[in-house]
Amino acid sequence: MAVLSSSLPPVLRRKRRRERARTLAFLSPWLVGFGVFFAYPLVSTVYFSFMRYDGFAPPTFTGLKNWDYVLTKYPFFWQGLGNTLWLVAVMVTLRVAFGLGIGLLITKVRTGAGFFRTAFYLPYLAPPVAATMAFAFLLNPGTGPVNHLLGELGLPQPGWFTDPTWSKPALTLLAMWGVGDLMVIFMAALLDVPREQYEAAELDGAGPWQKFRYVTFPNITPIVLFAVVTGVIQTMQYYTQAIVAGKVASGVIGGSGQQFEPGYPHGSTWTLPQMVYSLGFQRFDTGSACVVAVILFALSMAFTSLLLRRRAGFLNEE
Repeated sequence: MAVLSSSLPPVLRRKRRRERARTLAFLSPWLVGFGVFFAYPLVSTVYFSFMRYDGFAPPTFTGLKNWDYVLTKYPFFWQGLGNTLWLVAVMVTLRVAFGLGIGLLITKVRTGAGFFRTAFYLPYLAPPVAATMAFAFLLNPGTGPVNHLLGELGLPQPGWFTDPTWSKPALTLLAMWGVGDLMVIFMAALLDVPREQYEAAELDGAGPWQKFRYVTFPNITPIVLFAVVTGVIQTMQYYTQAIVAGKVASGVIGGSGQQFEPGYPHGSTWTLPQMVYSLGFQRFDTGSACVVAVILFALSMAFTSLLLRRRAGFLNEE
């Protein structure tokens, strides 16, 4: 290839160099952003995972000691990993299913569709901290209106954010309440399904379930895949709602000198992103925090790659 390039006329070689320079100029904003905000932080995180570094003294190489500490000696790692995977499996599934269901219902409504669309989308705009605090007070086992209503109906009254069995389901309810983003995406996809296919299915005697299975779902599977992949990535970074719910439920909303149990109650809301913050910014153990960050990145990439590799059986062939 080099021989062929060197045999070109000088005018053509200069033209190709200008084309390469122009292409690099157009790509330069992306290349700079990728290098500064992705490649450099990723390489630095892997580098510091093998170092002893507190943010002040120069880093010193320690080999696999940080990895050994996190995986075998740090008492909260496996619990945090289990909680994070639980949220990925349950929260993402229910959010996608609920968002799709709400989108289907609103597209079938003949009057008032705009009102219902706005009503379901508005909770998504609520700030995460405010929404979590409101949910914590609504689900308060002693004074919350939700448990009061359940008691009036003769139903069990869970402890919600104060009960380790119910804390993650309570966070899932909070996530489903703010499902407006997925609802809007699914509504756009559902309205784009060709009406001719529904008419052909009706002529063949297809019922509502058959039309959804053989017409609706095959047409929106790319959007479902997009929702699942982005949901997995977002849930692997789940931090704000879990820590705010734990603090409110434990009575530690803010202020110096107050003791807070991470992952309250009993570590049930402890997630890997919280672990990165605790190790890196509270204990100044940057090396161990980078280990958890690398594991978090590897898990996110593994889940995403698995979902994308299975797209041949998930998406339409056309």
